[in-house]
Amino acid sequence: MKEQSATYRITDIEEAERPRERLARLGPMALSNAELLAILLRVGMRGENAVQVGQRLLQDLDGLAGIHRASYEEVKAQPGIGPAKAAQIKAAIELGRRLNTEAPEQRPAIHNPGDAADLVRYEMGALDHEELRVMLLDTRNRVTLTKMVYSGSLNSSQVRVSEVFKDAISNKAASIIVIHNHPSGDPTPSPEDIAITRAIVQAGNLLDIEVLDHLIIGSNSYVSLKERGLGFG
Repeated sequence: MKEQSATYRITDIEEAERPRERLARLGPMALSNAELLAILLRVGMRGENAVQVGQRLLQDLDGLAGIHRASYEEVKAQPGIGPAKAAQIKAAIELGRRLNTEAPEQRPAIHNPGDAADLVRYEMGALDHEELRVMLLDTRNRVTLTKMVYSGSLNSSQVRVSEVFKDAISNKAASIIVIHNHPSGDPTPSPEDIAITRAIVQAGNLLDIEVLDHLIIGSNSYVSLKERGLGFG
């Protein structure tokens, strides 16, 4: 008896279990990443339905963060994707990024390092180079501005502390959170990271602008140097 060929049509899945039907019934939070991608893809290819194509895309490009990092051309080159589907996927990811940075006055106050990390790690975790950003906060710990200060390889000799505080002074910020990423994906602080933190914290004390934290963003995680007592105190 011949082995049955792989399913490649969404219509071959029981109707109640199809991604669009599950989203309508249970909401988007109930769907897996592959199922959400399948809704964007709409159809699969011979041998794979749209969910299976989504699963393979996540595997081949190293998850959602990898799809975010990949160029349009790299996504388009994946089997079963092509120009239209690649455009849909990249457009959806960009909308998510913009939503994450829109209307800062509506953002909640920063109560802990995770609140601050959540505002930037979607974008910064996908960068292929280092960036140092400064998040400005008002007296109620609400974000008023997040500014990119440095781009490229960071070390204590390159970072001018005056540049870190430039926007904080001009915008009369009550406090700041310093954030940078590790393109390797590993957020473990280096000796240089600790040295930079120490210099920035000391300058903040002199300027009467509190440095609430220094966060290092990795691909799927972050580290708070304040929580670890590195460069503070």
